[in-house]
Amino acid sequence: MIPNLITQNWENKTHLFDQVKTIAADFATRAAIHDRDGSFPFENFTILHNTGLLNLTVPSDYGGQGLGLASICQVIELLAGGDASTALVLTMHYLQHAIAAHHRQWPTEIHQRVCRESIAGIALLNAAVVEPELGTPSRGGLPDTIAERTEKGWRLTGHKIYTTGSPILSYFVVLAKTNEEQPRVGNFLIPRDLPGVKIVETWDHLGMRATGSHDLILKDVLIPSEYALNLGFLSDVTPIDPIIPIWSSLVLSALYLGIARSAQKWLISYLNERKPTNLGDSLATLPHFQAAMGEMESLLLTNQRLIYTLAVEVEQNECIDKARVEVQSVKYITTTNSIRAVEIGLELIGNPGLSRKNPLERHYRDVLCSRIHTPQNDAVCLSLGKKVLI
Repeated sequence: MIPNLITQNWENKTHLFDQVKTIAADFATRAAIHDRDGSFPFENFTILHNTGLLNLTVPSDYGGQGLGLASICQVIELLAGGDASTALVLTMHYLQHAIAAHHRQWPTEIHQRVCRESIAGIALLNAAVVEPELGTPSRGGLPDTIAERTEKGWRLTGHKIYTTGSPILSYFVVLAKTNEEQPRVGNFLIPRDLPGVKIVETWDHLGMRATGSHDLILKDVLIPSEYALNLGFLSDVTPIDPIIPIWSSLVLSALYLGIARSAQKWLISYLNERKPTNLGDSLATLPHFQAAMGEMESLLLTNQRLIYTLAVEVEQNECIDKARVEVQSVKYITTTNSIRAVEIGLELIGNPGLSRKNPLERHYRDVLCSRIHTPQNDAVCLSLGKKVLI
């Protein structure tokens, strides 16, 4: 039985992480079912709300916990070990609140309202930026989603894809351009229940199957003027605040570390329990298996050191500009390591690892999704290569 801890103050981080471990173990009992069916784990978010875990990056001034980067990485790593899809949806929710709190570009009243709703009930939010023609904005280009100024506010029309968490989101932070003579670009807050908002269930992927990352269709959706969050002319575009990619890259890296750790945990149990008749002892006693597991542990220890060392430095406001460069390498190295760690397990045990009755197969499909998140590996290597050569 998971206790209701919605009023808990998480100053005691050990207690927080112990509770998260308990919740992750509960999530793990349903993860395979949601993965197989591609169904959304609504019940997991009821638990996250009842335990106060939806509000860890909501500012303390607005009733949340306002936790720092290292603690959020730890929470997501632990939850990903139970259900990676749930952890990814929660990651996006955490990031949106953290970004809004850091930048303070939202109108104060709107920000307070969204925070109050998140505390009072299950009110998640996520960005909606990727489009069928544009792809990801991180590769350049303007969105096709149009925001038209009217006497009553803004009217938005467009098509977004890969909207993670769409079955449960209360708000979409939508990237769009205005139809003005000199277009402006920015984010618009779209409440889910407005006329013209439609979710088309298109998500049927190899991994992260329970994230509900469906298409978002906007058709003449009218929002108040103050729901335009950060409009600006292209000629006035300022560099991205380094805190945004730092938080995003490190929390996502922690998520995929959590998946690899869960794969490792299952492998340890399997190798200790599997006792072939011709061996007379468990596979865990063989030097070949011990060496391979040692390689896996080395990769994951490296991940842990890289992620949390940088996260703590960022929390302490040390070398933010330096961290902006380093975090790209950390994301590249740690996600590559996590994938390789799970591959080692598959190579070790062969067919049982690819059997759908065992979680290793699901962990492998999920961990491969780490390559999709911005910045992608090729962009990271290109950026770093230019930096050292030019």
